[in-house]
Amino acid sequence: MTPQEWVLASNNEGKIRELGELLAPLGLKISSQKSLGVSEAEEPAVTFVENAIIKARHASAHTGLPALADDSGLAVDALQGAPGVRSARFAGLQATDQDNIDHLLTLLADVPEAQRSAQFHCVLVFLRHAADPTPLICHGIWEGRILEAPRGTDGFGYDPVFWVPEKQCAAAELSRSEKSRLSHRGKALKGLLETLKLRQAQ
Repeated sequence: MTPQEWVLASNNEGKIRELGELLAPLGLKISSQKSLGVSEAEEPAVTFVENAIIKARHASAHTGLPALADDSGLAVDALQGAPGVRSARFAGLQATDQDNIDHLLTLLADVPEAQRSAQFHCVLVFLRHAADPTPLICHGIWEGRILEAPRGTDGFGYDPVFWVPEKQCAAAELSRSEKSRLSHRGKALKGLLETLKLRQAQ
């Protein structure tokens, strides 16, 4: 039997790799929108859930496939939730991960350790088709704090400066399997898979 194909509404290689690994047990064929010739959707909304829905509908409309979209980012309490939905472009439209980290650390330079709490958020949206009126929406949260300097070489984005209390290390020092189990993305996907199973059982 040919596996069902989903389109992943992302061009972020780190996200594509992580979600592909997390979805592997389902036996699905996961294709990135880039590999299918789909452009990136505009993300005009101010919330993760709205942007995820926009991205999923865009990818599904252009491919005719069920679509999974991830909108995620970092919320720093001392910055009133910033960078939030602007996490990938915090230091500018063409910012690299290092640019964004440098900008974040500059803004937090005078903030004491006790006030550097932060959370990674991930909202996953699954659409059966572009006009699906009942998208599945799952939200995962990973609590931590922002370090004063980067640590570790794995992961992507803000992982080198995100301290994971339960492991006493930075997210960039975790193995892939540990990160998948603990992270906001892993939690959101676990919730999505549980919801899909319930829907199929009905």
